[in-house]
Amino acid sequence: METNFLTQNPFAALTFIAAPAVLTNATSVLAMSTINRMLRTRDRMHELFRESDSPACLHSEKFIEQVNRIERQASLLLRALYWIYMALGSFAAASLVTLLGTLAAQWETEIVTRIIIGFALLLGFAGVAGLIGSCANLFQATQLSLINIREEADIMRRRAGQPTV
Repeated sequence: METNFLTQNPFAALTFIAAPAVLTNATSVLAMSTINRMLRTRDRMHELFRESDSPACLHSEKFIEQVNRIERQASLLLRALYWIYMALGSFAAASLVTLLGTLAAQWETEIVTRIIIGFALLLGFAGVAGLIGSCANLFQATQLSLINIREEADIMRRRAGQPTV
């Protein structure tokens, strides 16, 4: 009878389950921080909405550019959340499928075990792709935020009579 590495080493299954579990935890933290950023973006848009009561703001090109950037930032954050949730689901499913693979290994059905482990790896790769996609969107949203911060800093410097950087 052929021995299987999952049945020979009791820590092998734990390793295969722990890796996606750790990634699930890290992705959950990323989801919470992204939701927090989304809420701050919404609050900033509410501030700009209140400022838009002033006719001077509505006719200011800089004001409208900032509104457009914040709207784009919110879209990027929402897309990042899509990728994060896809990664979360993939990592959670990978943990479950790996657990099923461990059970299949106990029944010594090598072909089923290999298929299940392959499926778990595929889910793990999908989760990593979700993290990469979310990070790309988060980076773009951060760039837009930095542009707004620099513009507001320049406005405050001009109001204070200081040179702009």
